[in-house]
Amino acid sequence: MIKLNINNSGIRDHELSMVQPMVETAYRTLMERTGAGSEMLGWLNLPFEYDKEEFARIKAAAKRIQEQSEVLVSIGIGGSYLGARAGIEFTKGPFANQLTGDGVEVYFAGSNISSDYVQNIFDIIGDRDFSVNVISKSGTTTEPAVAFRLFKEKLEAKYGREGAKSRIYATTDAKKGALRGLAVEEGYETFVVPDATGGRFSCLTAVGLLPMAAAGMDIDQVMQGCADACTKYNNPDLMTNDAMLYAAMRFLMLMKGKSVEILANYEPSLTMFGEWYKQLMAESEGKDGKGLFPVSANFSTDLHSIGQFIQDGSRTMFETVLWVEQSRHDLTVPNDPANVDGLNFAAGRTMQYMNEKAMKGTLLAHVDGGVPNLILTVDRLCDYTFGELVYFFWKSLAISGYMIGVNPFDQPGVEAYKKNMFALLGKPGYEDAKEALEARLSVLD
Repeated sequence: MIKLNINNSGIRDHELSMVQPMVETAYRTLMERTGAGSEMLGWLNLPFEYDKEEFARIKAAAKRIQEQSEVLVSIGIGGSYLGARAGIEFTKGPFANQLTGDGVEVYFAGSNISSDYVQNIFDIIGDRDFSVNVISKSGTTTEPAVAFRLFKEKLEAKYGREGAKSRIYATTDAKKGALRGLAVEEGYETFVVPDATGGRFSCLTAVGLLPMAAAGMDIDQVMQGCADACTKYNNPDLMTNDAMLYAAMRFLMLMKGKSVEILANYEPSLTMFGEWYKQLMAESEGKDGKGLFPVSANFSTDLHSIGQFIQDGSRTMFETVLWVEQSRHDLTVPNDPANVDGLNFAAGRTMQYMNEKAMKGTLLAHVDGGVPNLILTVDRLCDYTFGELVYFFWKSLAISGYMIGVNPFDQPGVEAYKKNMFALLGKPGYEDAKEALEARLSVLD
């Protein structure tokens, strides 16, 4: 269950009333598929229209990975890894790989070009059995392509070329691309990156579901949470649809001069969810000189670092607090007769109780300091609420993007760094740009 509390936002009723027609227009644009990027709305009814046959194959493949291997290396970048990692840590915590339970350890590669990072994964695997899930629509994205070459070589050295084939799972385009061609040639089991679902909306397709299932998540419950959210937010009334209301609040914050949204949490299990949120929001809205800059913060940890700036720095931000009502474990602060640390005032209190008081105390301090706050509450962290929360953010973001007048489903700015990198690496077709870029860089050296 998701609940949105706007009581500490500083937004008044008449302001919401004034933007209500705009929010409802954006909602209709989305639902009637008449807006920019409407060809990329495969996620909109995903929980009811997904490929059931492929879903069954995902579960079978996950079971096979668990039987064959102790480790799965998931290779992808951006939306091809963030959602799966967010889901695994959301439900199992930041130490998921040390507490695997009914799943395998899952490590993520292909999101950087660091040899030290890859070697660390090699060292963690050691002599243990492992499998690889390579995720790329084209198969030519540099970061995952480099990682796949390295892990494929490792698999073939350990199991032989034929043995490696049964341990490689390719999630890629249904019909075309370099990875699709290689998978067909080598005989890898394949899953589909849907054409109508962009990377940051893909974590509840095979892109994210296979690693999550291999890690031991119940993907039936994930999809049920997503389906229930889809039904719940299929409602055009601003004041009874929290996904619309959140979009309206974000728009009003932007209109009131806020340029930064901080998604703050009080559970380390939500750290990677914050990373997923940043990609979703930044790639969707950060274009045409518009959009809120998304930042995530992990409280109370970050209250001892960026907390000073939030409290007393420039008034450019607002906070959306992602609060979890129930912790998975109840730990109580013990009494100490010596009371050397002066903590006996909290003896007998649960850590969850103390965490809640920290959250409420911080909220009051930040609001008093001029930082508006929204509170987004989920009852617990589990497979179901992960699916529910993912859909909530998808729908809110799409409405918000249409409200500020951008196409929420493309990302033209992402290509700029790639073109420069390809030229500097000497990739065929980019030779003309290489000399000019090197001349510019020589001035900096």
